[in-house]
Amino acid sequence: VQFVESGGDSVQPGGSLKLSCTGPGNIFKPFDMGWYRQAPGNQRDFVAAISWSNTTAFIRESVRDRFSISRDNEKNTLYLQMNSLKSEDTAVYFCNHYPASAASQDYWGQGTQVTVSS
Repeated sequence: VQFVESGGDSVQPGGSLKLSCTGPGNIFKPFDMGWYRQAPGNQRDFVAAISWSNTTAFIRESVRDRFSISRDNEKNTLYLQMNSLKSEDTAVYFCNHYPASAASQDYWGQGTQVTVSS
């Protein structure tokens, strides 16, 4: 069982994308969820997280004024709205539990590629 990410694309600087992540309800609904990204040659880094109840969100400082996270527990879907994209946002984006513990390692999906380039 894995999460499935989608919505990645190639866009120009300043563009917007909305990423989605879905998974079975038993590994989605009761858990705080997060978005992570991995740029070429780098480790996977935290981007944003949201509580299971959809009441609390936390976004890394470097993207806080451009990205937002949300979830729809009825659809078992997590979202990442990305605006004013920059070249440094280029990465493969993943979702998983937050924090991604040892127990959630099997849930990593293939990710979705975001490329920001002129």
